[in-house]
Amino acid sequence: MSERHFIQFRDLPLLYGRVPKVANSSIKACLYRLLTTSPEKGLRTTSDAFWSKGTHGETSMVDNHSARMCRGTHFSFSFVRNPFDRLVSAYNNKILELDDVPGPMQAMGLKHGMAFSAFLECIATTSDADLDVHLLPQSNILCLDGQLIPSFIGRLETMESDWQQLQRRLRQERLPTLGNLPEKNRRRGDDHNDVVRYFEDSGLVHLVADRYDNDLKLFYSDIDLDHLSRGQLN
Repeated sequence: MSERHFIQFRDLPLLYGRVPKVANSSIKACLYRLLTTSPEKGLRTTSDAFWSKGTHGETSMVDNHSARMCRGTHFSFSFVRNPFDRLVSAYNNKILELDDVPGPMQAMGLKHGMAFSAFLECIATTSDADLDVHLLPQSNILCLDGQLIPSFIGRLETMESDWQQLQRRLRQERLPTLGNLPEKNRRRGDDHNDVVRYFEDSGLVHLVADRYDNDLKLFYSDIDLDHLSRGQLN
């Protein structure tokens, strides 16, 4: 598991804390517009390798310690997602859709087509250090010693308005705006009605609430647990 979760620009005081399964591919497509030289060929812009090796030094991937050291000089941002919805998305994408489960997930004991309850139970018994990054608590990615690193954090559920708010913040920081957010790797509908179906069992709700307790407290403390487990914000 990579511990370098932040994309840092060399020539702009800008950092992005990338959280997989939270419009990460779409946001990276916007950041791509800020590059001034043609990148290396053969690497997908959605991959971390592209941002660490493929931009001729214009960007790099840095760890939480380095990102926090830049708080005084760089504007940093990220987006988060309802943990229940994020887990359903990861399950559908990585466990059901892919014939070959990614290596880090295989190492956790996850298998193609396994039951959702078994998927969650495996996550609950796997240490943070051994979790695939798509399943890692968002607080682990965006915090250091319990303190948030990004200056701005939006929510996927209110992406349209939060994205516009981010553009205003960028202008205030005298940074280039990122333009319209494209839709990348979108596989599920906007209503996410499947979340409530996956979490009909209250035991699974409490399992997730315990495992992702910090995410819920940091990013969704204003939303009732019952609503979150139904894929709702109100």
